[in-house]
Amino acid sequence: MRRRLVKIVAIVMVLIVCASGGLYFFARYEFTKIVVAEPGPTGRRVHEHGVFANYFPTKSRAAAVLLLGGSEGGISTPMNDVAKTLQAAGYSVLVASYFGAKGQPKTLESIPLETFDRALAWLRTRPEVDPSRIVIAGISKGAEAALLVATRHPELRAVVAGVPSSVVWPGIRFPSLRTPSSWTVAGRPLPVVPYGPFRFGMVLGNVGSVYRDGLKHLAQHPDAVIPIEKIKAPVLLICGKADKLWPSCPMSRQIEARAKSHEGPSVKVLAYANAGHACVGPPSTRNDPFFVKMILGGTDAGNRAARADGWPKILAFVRAALDG
Repeated sequence: MRRRLVKIVAIVMVLIVCASGGLYFFARYEFTKIVVAEPGPTGRRVHEHGVFANYFPTKSRAAAVLLLGGSEGGISTPMNDVAKTLQAAGYSVLVASYFGAKGQPKTLESIPLETFDRALAWLRTRPEVDPSRIVIAGISKGAEAALLVATRHPELRAVVAGVPSSVVWPGIRFPSLRTPSSWTVAGRPLPVVPYGPFRFGMVLGNVGSVYRDGLKHLAQHPDAVIPIEKIKAPVLLICGKADKLWPSCPMSRQIEARAKSHEGPSVKVLAYANAGHACVGPPSTRNDPFFVKMILGGTDAGNRAARADGWPKILAFVRAALDG
């Protein structure tokens, strides 16, 4: 009887831990309030001509970066931090919101790629921006968008995609996995690779299973593959080999392979061991070990090492592309 009671207590404790992990995951990944962070003293808010963004200009005419965040939506403080670091390096930076802000879709689904066309057009009109020297950079879903946008804009000089996707995915609206495409063009949804089935591990934060299982059926959805060969600028991809949110390194290798087989642009991949979805950006002191381990993957040390090694290489890549 006592042994049976111990087993029951153990099962209850496991269920409590699972439920807590699931609640923590959904609270952090989907149901937190979308933040539109203030730009601070070196930037200003832009809300005009269909563009909602934080803008961090240089004082003299220089190259510019269109910077896109991911599924956090709005304009996050970490993306502002990336922009300020780029601004200090001599670039005007536009951090464009594409969902979650006033007048925009509330969720990351059916986002018009024309949103980014307008942002690029706005950047080109700025007197402090050299319109012939514009770079696009994105992280996570922002990297998926950046690659798609670059296929439509041959004038871009470089593309930087952190923890990217090789394909178009459905939108994000948990707990539903039945959502329309993340992106549209002229009102028409782009073809997608459907998500894989829901698995219990997702409750524990293993949302990456829907992407890994979806990729198993990639051959059935060739129209959903991002046509990297249409990009005219050199491309830099950064990924974490321990990424749990989605398989950014396998997808980076798919992008690289397609570029070679289709005579596309030069593609360089920086792949980091012990690093996950938080492996991209300036060296950081931010730390959330539970969230990294459960949701994003890698280790705190691995992510820090990746960022410390990768950030100067990102800056060197952009400089070389602009000077080429």
